[in-house]
Amino acid sequence: MKKLIILAFMFMSVVGQSQNFKFGKISKEELKETSHPNHPEANAVVLFKKQYTSFPFNNEDGFTQETRYHERIKIYNKEGYDWAIKKISLYDVSNTSQQKIEGLKGYTYTLVDGEIQKDKLRNENIFEKRTSKYYTSCTFTMPGLSEGCVIEFEYSIKSPFLSIEDVVLQYQIPINQIEVDIITPEFYNYNKVVNPKSSFLPKINESQKVRDEKILTKQRTVVKTSTTKFSESNLAFKENVVSVYMEDIPALKEEPFIDNLNNYRALIAFEYAFYRGPDLKIKSVATSWERVTETIYNDEDFGGQLNKKRYFEEAVDAAIAKATSDDEKILLIFNLVKSKVKFNDYIGFIAENGVKKAFKEGTGNVADINLMLVAMLRYAGVNANPVLVSTKDNGVPLFPTRSGFNYVICAVEAQDSVLLLDASSRFTKPNIIPEYVINWQGRLIREDGSSTWISLSPSVQSKNIVSASVQINADLSMEGKLRKALTAYQALSYRNNKAGLTNESLVQIIEKGNAGLVVSDLEVKNVNNVYKPIMQSYNFTLDGAVEDIAGNLYISPLLFLTNEENPFTQDSRAYPVDFVCPLSDKYIVNIDIPEGYQLESLPESEAINFNTDALTFSYLTKQIGDKIQIVVNLEINNTYILPSDYTNFKEFYKIMTDKKAEKIVLKKQ
Repeated sequence: MKKLIILAFMFMSVVGQSQNFKFGKISKEELKETSHPNHPEANAVVLFKKQYTSFPFNNEDGFTQETRYHERIKIYNKEGYDWAIKKISLYDVSNTSQQKIEGLKGYTYTLVDGEIQKDKLRNENIFEKRTSKYYTSCTFTMPGLSEGCVIEFEYSIKSPFLSIEDVVLQYQIPINQIEVDIITPEFYNYNKVVNPKSSFLPKINESQKVRDEKILTKQRTVVKTSTTKFSESNLAFKENVVSVYMEDIPALKEEPFIDNLNNYRALIAFEYAFYRGPDLKIKSVATSWERVTETIYNDEDFGGQLNKKRYFEEAVDAAIAKATSDDEKILLIFNLVKSKVKFNDYIGFIAENGVKKAFKEGTGNVADINLMLVAMLRYAGVNANPVLVSTKDNGVPLFPTRSGFNYVICAVEAQDSVLLLDASSRFTKPNIIPEYVINWQGRLIREDGSSTWISLSPSVQSKNIVSASVQINADLSMEGKLRKALTAYQALSYRNNKAGLTNESLVQIIEKGNAGLVVSDLEVKNVNNVYKPIMQSYNFTLDGAVEDIAGNLYISPLLFLTNEENPFTQDSRAYPVDFVCPLSDKYIVNIDIPEGYQLESLPESEAINFNTDALTFSYLTKQIGDKIQIVVNLEINNTYILPSDYTNFKEFYKIMTDKKAEKIVLKKQ
């Protein structure tokens, strides 16, 4: 009897708890909460998330897939408003081959004068958009947001496909409670892969249950007239159930210089592995990267585009008429594609308009542009091949699948090197591809159908070289002239963020955050010429740069050039540090000693390194007559720092930051 009472009590508790998360049943306690009890720094929290995937059956379509989602989110402050925007991507090729969103509804709940008010999600807050030839998106924004509100929404995605979307178990905000059930007929069997890079392993429960389906068959007979008879049979089979029920899931936290936060998210990926029918015969469908790339290459909208050349022959012949080497041909054809076809902001590895139409109309998606580039280079006798890539937003796939790729670039193979090209971006050049494309490795597919992985990591050093000549005025202000040169990815970043800005806007950017700095005579060269370094120069005055303490002058030798804070102050690191590309930051500052003063003390020269020559830092000072020269140089050769090396790396960065803060002292003669 005691056991029965305890079990009944437990059942009532579970039921009571689940009722709290029934759609629309919001409590005043949820609305009154001002911060998360376990994570007070959180701007929002997922109070409850439910995902339920099943495979309903009907006689017309057979098994189809349906996934129901329900989320309830508490927003503590305005910084949490971003969680009121939800974007859903849907595969959509045709009426018979598309995912559909159904039953979307949502409310924003607020507490007004002690009473719960709700604001309904309406059609004007829902936006549908085609994002590529194969995908559409549905984005909705919850209405009536205010600090302390609770938002709630639910919807279903119906799909004719067997592939199951990744089950995401972790957000950038905490999750109080999550319930996931993936229920699949025993005929369809999946391999489960938990992201090995995630900070925790989910608790996965697996079970089976019996299911019955009535199957209606029809038989047509013709004697004198045609008649159709229907018969009903019963199909009994098992279902495989994968469940994850967890509480208090920590937020996936951003860290400085992380390669891609998505790569470390806790999730479960499902790979459709094999079909086993009622006759118990198994048909394997799990694949390999070789097979995936083979099917992609054989696709008319991929490999088929590489065989088309009549549309460009005349233009390419004219472009390379005077070329005497492959290097010249590569540059001429690369520039031809960039000038002829503009990127329409649709990514993908499958051609959208087709290369011929893209060339004629002057616009296309990434695949239109870069497959065209491959075809033109091959026509010119250059060993060029497409490279399938997963961008940073798409993450790193956990098993072989076509959806593991969402981008394509071009590679030219030489005997001992690979040259990467992406003609879809205005400011790229050979071996300088967009940063969001640099995601570990890509799959190169050769003309004979063979394929291999190649590194996407840059090898060329990106330089930032600054020189400044400075003099100190009688009012203790400084004035001088500064010159800066930027190459490779440092130049690409400048071009992407600042090309097209007026001089006035550029001056405001330089002066921002530097009190007392006034910039004049700004000149920037080579912004539109990607084959030359960005060259920037300007004159400046700087108030408050010199402190007079008891008649001695204290000067920060690096002026306003390196006033950023040290980003590596946390005690430990969960994810690797990724600098993306090899970097060189060099500062040369010459300061005139003002008349009537002499050098009292100068920071000592110092050189340190981390992991041999993975990172090196040097700080050199000397007096040359009435001038002081400071040369500071940071070289980052190994761009990937593991968490296990973080403690030593942090100490390296602290020494460097402290050194840059040291002062020059001048005294009166």
